[in-house]
Amino acid sequence: MNPSATSARRSLDDDLNRAGFYPLLVADVVHDALDERAPLSHLVHLETHFDRTEVHRHITVLVLTEDMLVVTHVDDQQLDEAGQQVMAQTSTESVPVSQIRSVVLSYVYAQPQNYQPSDPARELTLSIAWSGGQRLDMGPAGCGDPQCDADHGYTGTIVQDDIVIRVSAEADGSQAVQNAKAFARALRKVNTASPNPVRNPELPGS
Repeated sequence: MNPSATSARRSLDDDLNRAGFYPLLVADVVHDALDERAPLSHLVHLETHFDRTEVHRHITVLVLTEDMLVVTHVDDQQLDEAGQQVMAQTSTESVPVSQIRSVVLSYVYAQPQNYQPSDPARELTLSIAWSGGQRLDMGPAGCGDPQCDADHGYTGTIVQDDIVIRVSAEADGSQAVQNAKAFARALRKVNTASPNPVRNPELPGS
C-alpha cells in the first residue's frame, strides 16, 4: 500500500476511534467491505436516539474509493434492562461510483442578512441516490384563504435518495460540517469523472 493510501486508512481508523462506537468492530467491518481498495475520502457520522429508558446508537460510515462507494451501518441494542447483554447489527453496501445518480447538498446559514464569504454553514444535509428508488412525502393540500374549509385533496413531493446524512455544527461540531462538505466534494469529483456504465442491449430495459 502506497504512503498516500496508508495515510488515508490511518485517518479513517482515527475517526472511527474518535467516534468511540465499537471502533475495532466497525473498522473490521469497513475494511472487509473495502476488499483491499484504498480509501480516497470518508465520512463517519454517529447518531444517538433515546427511547424511554433505552439509548440506541447508530453509526454510518461512507468510504469513497476510485470506483466504489462503501456504505456501512452499525446499530446496537440492549437485550436486557440492565444493559449487560448488548447486540450489534452491521450491514454494508458497495455501490459502483458509475451507478450514483445524484449527490445533493443542502446548507443552512444563520443570519443570512449578515453573511460573509468566510461564514461557515450551520448545518449540512448530504443526499446520495443510486438505486432509482423514490420516496413520496404527502400531506393535505391547502389554499391561501384562511376561511376556506374545503377539501383540497393531497399534495406531495417525490424525493430520490438512498442515504441522507444531516450534520449540524451545534450537535456534531463545526469541523464535522466541514468534513461532510469535503467528502461530498470528493464524491462529486469521482462521480462526474466516472464514465456511464455500459448497458447490455440484450438485457430488458437496456
